[in-house]
Order: sequence, then structure tokens, then C-alpha cells
Amino acid sequence: MSNHDIIDVETVNPSRSKPGATGAGAAENTGESLKTWGWVSYILHLIVAVAAVIPSAQPSIALLIVAQIIDLVKRGDAAGTWQASHFSWRIRTVLWAGLLYVVTLPLWFLLFLPGWIAWTVISIWFLYRIVKGMERMNAGQPVGERAA
Repeated sequence: MSNHDIIDVETVNPSRSKPGATGAGAAENTGESLKTWGWVSYILHLIVAVAAVIPSAQPSIALLIVAQIIDLVKRGDAAGTWQASHFSWRIRTVLWAGLLYVVTLPLWFLLFLPGWIAWTVISIWFLYRIVKGMERMNAGQPVGERAA
């Protein structure tokens, strides 16, 4: 057997994934990992969003904080991929909803009904954004980009 008879598996199939892999295999592993983290975050957001529109069903804000930390930590890993838009989408959704809740908080003290209406609208908007993001993630598409 000569040196020419030995086949280097990495040369024949460089996309095989293994720890420290580079190229297509590593990109595929990273993409799947980001997708998994994205789904974890979306599910945590969904639990909070659904509970926000159901009277007296308020989950802990800890779920939202965990989801936000996941998004902030993993956003850099997603840079340059279609999944980057999902991390930014969820971060912006939480920040805008939080700001809107704070701005409309005085309505609860002036009159109960306007505060309840405002927070219901914000909660429905939050739920819509999470469901829309989940649909786009499931289709393997970016979210929130405007068509040119």
C-alpha cells in the first residue's frame, strides 16, 4: 500500500462536523445552534405574550429577562445571517413594549379603563410580533425587513 492509497476523509468531505470544524460544517452547526436558541427565546416570549392577554395570568418577568439575555448574548453570533434579524426583532419588541407600558402606566392611576385598554393593545401588539417572528423563523426567513 502506497501513500497514494490513503484517503484523507477531511479532504474528501470537509463539511463533516466535528469540534473545531471550519467551513460549511461549522457554519451549519452554528446556524442550527442559533435556530435552537432562537426557538427557546421565542417560546419564552410567547409564554409571556399569551399570559399578558389572558386576564390574571401573569408569568414571572424572569422569563422575559432570560429570553432578553439569550438574545443579547447570541445576537453577535448571528451577525451576517438571516437569523440576526430575529435576535434584533425580539430585543426591539421587548424594549418598545417596556417603554410603552411605562409611558401608559399613569393611565392606570387616572382612570382604570384607559390603562387597561392601553396595556391590552400593547400586549396584543407584543403577541403579534412574537407570532410573526415565529412564523418567519419556521420558514427560515429574516423578519422585520422592508421590501424594496
